[in-house]
Amino acid sequence: MLQSSMPKASSQTDLRHFLEDLYQGRQLQAFRAGQTIPLNPQDIWIVWRGVVQLSTLYQNGDEALLGLACASMPFGLPLSLIYPYQAIALSEVDLMCVTVTEVQQSPALSQEIFQHLTRRLRQAEAMLAMAGCRRVEDRLRQLLILLQMEIGQPIPEGTRLSVRLTHQHLASAIGTTRVTVTRLLGKLKDEGWLTLDRDRHLVLH
Repeated sequence: MLQSSMPKASSQTDLRHFLEDLYQGRQLQAFRAGQTIPLNPQDIWIVWRGVVQLSTLYQNGDEALLGLACASMPFGLPLSLIYPYQAIALSEVDLMCVTVTEVQQSPALSQEIFQHLTRRLRQAEAMLAMAGCRRVEDRLRQLLILLQMEIGQPIPEGTRLSVRLTHQHLASAIGTTRVTVTRLLGKLKDEGWLTLDRDRHLVLH
């Protein structure tokens, strides 16, 4: 299973720097936290700043988390077979849009995007492995370790998750109820495994 000591993917080449050189003057598009990001069949979004939640809806209306797109990660309809497929800003985000044609016509851009797609692949595999844990508490711990790797910021007390996630976000990600997540987070706090900072961001010790 996941180990919190795994190196973060930030050591890879920053796709944003490459795009700055390739598309000087192209405007970024900003979205507020909670805003739905429009998706088109020919467009690929690149995350410049912030975190985007990728999810789908079951027929009964329940939401399932597919992943989190963080800095430099690409996402969009051309990269998924899931329907419905939706992207919602979890924080304030800045995105750059490139088209499938632009990617196909630039081997350098294709290579850069491929490197960051491997981050999404590792994340997806981690979530599949997490779903196989029978105990809900184990799934929650594994999810928090994954979030620590993806959106964690080192601080003296441990690792602070840069995005404030609701109990419902966590519940949707591990296939349980908000009430269960609230209870388990309380247990992990009592064990000293995590705390909340003054802005109510989770801090993992």
